[in-house]
Amino acid sequence: MYELNYELKDIDTKQFYGVQNQYFNLIKSSFPTLKVTGRDNFIFAMGNSEALKVLQEKLDDIVSFISNNNSIELKDVESILKIRDENEKQLVFDSDILLKGVGGKIIKAKTTNLKKLVKVSEKKDMVFAIGPAGTGKTYTSVALAVRALRDKQVKRIILTRPAVEAGESLGFLPGDMKEKLDPYMQPLYDVTSPEKG
Repeated sequence: MYELNYELKDIDTKQFYGVQNQYFNLIKSSFPTLKVTGRDNFIFAMGNSEALKVLQEKLDDIVSFISNNNSIELKDVESILKIRDENEKQLVFDSDILLKGVGGKIIKAKTTNLKKLVKVSEKKDMVFAIGPAGTGKTYTSVALAVRALRDKQVKRIILTRPAVEAGESLGFLPGDMKEKLDPYMQPLYDVTSPEKG
């Protein structure tokens, strides 16, 4: 009989255990030959050495997933527990997260077309995105630009936007040039401001 004492480090244990220990119970049921218990940030297991080794790998993967994403869902735990090789592991861990903003807010491509936009932008220098208002084109594009700046792929971001006038000329709006353009630039500011992440 072998033992494993595993410490959960640098993650929120509530994320690990899940609501009413849902995630932890799933982990335990996936290892029926082991006796697995948890208390706060420690996991204890007893049983066969091979099964303990696999359990430790799965715990490492779950902790890594939570660290990278600041959260985990039941489907993610299920996927991690089913991983059989490195290719499957890469698919599970290849998330659509573009960046983590201030306060840990996650910015990611949510729709199929936005995911395509992200993939194409990684291969091409210039991409044109066309679609209805409010579908996330600007938000995703600015997030990609911020990621490139953070990763030192670019030295600066230049925000440009056509000033499409809605019935009145910009010249008649009050204020200086910046104040006149602010309403048109607001969607770009929203993505890059710290409060929005």
